[in-house]
Amino acid sequence: MPEEFVSGAPRRADTRARATGSLRGALERRSFWTVFGLLGAFAGLLLLAPTVVVIVTSFTSGYSLKFPPPGYSTRWYEALWTQSPELVDAFLLSLRLAAIATGISVLLAVAAALALARRREAWARVAESMLLSPLMLPALAIGLSLLMLFNLAGLGLSFGTLVIGHVAITTPYILRTTSASLLQMDPSLLESARSLGARPLHVFRTVTLPLIARGIAAGAFIGFMYSFDNVAVSLFLSDARSEALPIRMWHIIESNLDVRAAAVSGVLVTATLILMVVMERVAGVSRHFR
Repeated sequence: MPEEFVSGAPRRADTRARATGSLRGALERRSFWTVFGLLGAFAGLLLLAPTVVVIVTSFTSGYSLKFPPPGYSTRWYEALWTQSPELVDAFLLSLRLAAIATGISVLLAVAAALALARRREAWARVAESMLLSPLMLPALAIGLSLLMLFNLAGLGLSFGTLVIGHVAITTPYILRTTSASLLQMDPSLLESARSLGARPLHVFRTVTLPLIARGIAAGAFIGFMYSFDNVAVSLFLSDARSEALPIRMWHIIESNLDVRAAAVSGVLVTATLILMVVMERVAGVSRHFR
């Protein structure tokens, strides 16, 4: 007769140990996901709460930025279009600034990505790190350093210097996503095109560009949004004739807590959400930052 049937005590003890271990493992897994789930929910609340507060406040019927509002009205949204020509001008200037800076950044970033993405030499890694450094450096330091550089060069502040500053901070985003797209591309496609006698420009136009277009679009979208609402660099590099929308909003809040700033924020949040949905479907923006 087998040993386990001669004496049942050792087998029962082993069964109880396995059951205890299984229960302990289940409790650990459940507590792990509970703790991280609560932390994730808290992080989501921290991110969403300010946006909800400013949108609710933008519909106030009062004359001050007070939460909760004493009543609700669309008067401040109507005031944006009928009584705020300076905000409309600042919005159009920010739109033009972000569009020009993003266009120039696309050209520079795509050229840099084509030159550096597939190279393994040390100089290429150093050059790429320098081009991506604005992602890690404080924007205030970038703005101050560009201001000092323009002063040394004898250049006065203008819309052109503002564009240069925004090109410096938007190019790294496009370089990052374009380089990622190039690294994911099958190199045999390029080798096949070259072996068939295709010229470099033809290979780029018919093979490379279509495959990296989504990466370029994702980086351009992020760069455009970052340029549009940038405060630090614009604060250092704009003059009285090139006051961007974030700077204008800063001034009206600083002077009299103008409720129109909350209405502008509501318009920007809505427009950003719509653009995010469109760009996610068109270019898959989130995939390029995983």
